[in-house]
Amino acid sequence: MGRVFEKRKYVMFARFAKMAKTFTKIGREIAIAVKAGGPDPDTNPRLRMCIQNARAVNMPKTNVEAAIKRASDKDMAGYEEVVYEGYAPHGVPVLVECTTNNHTRTVANIRMYFTRAEGSLGTNGSVSFLFDRKALFKISSVGLNREEIEFELIDFGAEEFTWDDENNELIIQTPFTEFGHMQKALEDKKIEIKESSKTYIPTTHKELTDAEEADLIAMIDKMEEDDDVVAVYHNAK
Repeated sequence: MGRVFEKRKYVMFARFAKMAKTFTKIGREIAIAVKAGGPDPDTNPRLRMCIQNARAVNMPKTNVEAAIKRASDKDMAGYEEVVYEGYAPHGVPVLVECTTNNHTRTVANIRMYFTRAEGSLGTNGSVSFLFDRKALFKISSVGLNREEIEFELIDFGAEEFTWDDENNELIIQTPFTEFGHMQKALEDKKIEIKESSKTYIPTTHKELTDAEEADLIAMIDKMEEDDDVVAVYHNAK
């Protein structure tokens, strides 16, 4: 057993740790959704999105229900969304999307990650103009007629369609402002949404050498270990 077991145990624990962080972040997103639109997913599109994403990562239903219950407690410290902007090493523009109930803690940590990587934390608007805010929906492509579904969904804000034949999935991209419109359209058509998200797409790209890319990835890995960090976006090609 020895070394083989130890290696397998390490991989297993690393996977569990990553899963726990994912559940924590979804729990915070649920808190924000409930605070903004109430605890009923039938009347709260954002909460429905959170529940869909929880299912996508196999988050237990009891965890989801507990997160909604906690978020409904008026005495619970509220989480807020905040996006930090800056430059990673080698001048790569970066957006760091966070959820936090302590802005002082979060901004201090984000500044530290930038500084240690020889990057710099910027001000609002310093790099966000290099990204477009978009919404993404992942649905099953089984049984769908490509031409028909694309034609139908264009009227609801669809901009791009990516067909993943290997996994039998379709990814639909819309403007950020059309998120609710597309979500309702898919639900009305009885199309199950496997996963949905709001993301930032770079409008330009920066070429990096292998060594420069390694520096960028090292910084992003550190950031993504932080429970306050939801996602990190950059324009490295």
